[in-house]
Parts: sequence; C-alpha cells; structure tokens
Amino acid sequence: MIQVRKADDRGHFNHGWLDTYHTFSFGGYHDPQHMQFRALRVMNEDRVEPGQGFGMHPHRDMEIVTYVLSGALEHKDSMGNGEVLPAGEFQRMSAGTGITHSEFNPSDSDPVHLYQIWLLPARGGIEPSYEQSSFPPEEANGRLQLVASPDAASGSLAIHQDARIYLSTLDSQQSLTHQLQPDRYAWLQTLRGQIVVNGERLAAGDGVAVSGETELTITATEPAEVMLFDLA
Repeated sequence: MIQVRKADDRGHFNHGWLDTYHTFSFGGYHDPQHMQFRALRVMNEDRVEPGQGFGMHPHRDMEIVTYVLSGALEHKDSMGNGEVLPAGEFQRMSAGTGITHSEFNPSDSDPVHLYQIWLLPARGGIEPSYEQSSFPPEEANGRLQLVASPDAASGSLAIHQDARIYLSTLDSQQSLTHQLQPDRYAWLQTLRGQIVVNGERLAAGDGVAVSGETELTITATEPAEVMLFDLA
C-alpha cells in the first residue's frame, strides 16, 4: 500500500525569517492523522532567511538528521561542536540524555533551504553525539546512496534506530528499484523535481508512506532528487 502525502497538504507557517512545511504534526501544527510514520517523527522543509536561524534550544531522546539543499547552515551545540554545513552535506545529532544547539544561516545575502528530519531512537538515555559528513555526489546518481544507518555501514552516519536513509539523484527518465524485505516499511520524500513511484506521480515536497510492498520502482519524469527511508 502506498499513501501519498502531497506537499500542499502539509502544515505551513511563514514567520518571515522562516518559511516552513511540516509533513507530520510539529509545533503549532497538529493533525492526528499525520503524527509520524513508524520511527519517522518529523519531516520539516525549511527556508531560512539570511542572518536568521534557530537560537539555542534543547532536545533529548531524538535522532536529528539535517540535509542542506542550498545555502549553508551554521551549527553550534553544548558539546562544543561548531560547524558550517554547506549544500549537499548531512549532519546527525543524537540528543540522548540532553543537548542544546543552534542552527543559523550565516550568509548576509542567500537563504538556506534544508530538510530537518527527526527519528525516534531505539532506546532512550544514550550519550549525546554529533557528526557531519559529505558523500560523493556521483554515488547517488541513478542509484541509492546510503547516508545513515544503525551500523554506520559504508561510511554512513550512525543513527540509533533500525532505519536506513538513502539519497538519490535521477536524470529525466532514469529509474531505480529498491527491494523491501518482509516486515519493512518505507517513506519516500521528493526533494526536487518530479517522479513516479509504483505508478504514483510525485512532485517536490510530496512524500509517500509504503507498507506491504516488496519493491519500489522510482522513475524521474524530470531531473529529481529523493530521500528514501527503509524502516522497521
């Protein structure tokens, strides 16, 4: 079964400095029909104006993955990390027993466009940690590039949940197939462009929840970028 979550049906707030879309209930947006999917709790698409950002705030017991599509994001946290995340890079923060952090657009002219993703950890109370990584873009072209996994396979970010996150870029009319093992689920998020997945047409910002399927076939109808979550 494939359930489509259209971009225009997401929660939306424009605060001036922040233009944000929420796939699942978050902050001031509450929809009991869209609370989470499996361990995937937050899927926020954010655009932050130059010189603006999220001030220091706390988290605990959450796996937070951020991917920058354009612009750059400056990260600081209570563990002493201070990094700039440019377009095309990922960061992973395990909040565990508690962490505070800020995310800020350091540019004085360019907005930053990013996805902020939260997953519930397999267990609470882990030691907080942070990592940031880039991945060779050619390895995502026409195939699924592993960017996060519970065992840090193939140099991917280590997340504390039975979930694997993949990134792929597809040229127009290019296709790929992902096999789903029994009792596995998937969420597919269209980051850019337009695709067809198992007969469903998706545009940028659209997502699909997948259950009871053995494989996903993704075909780009124009140049596209997607993120796939293989979930327990």
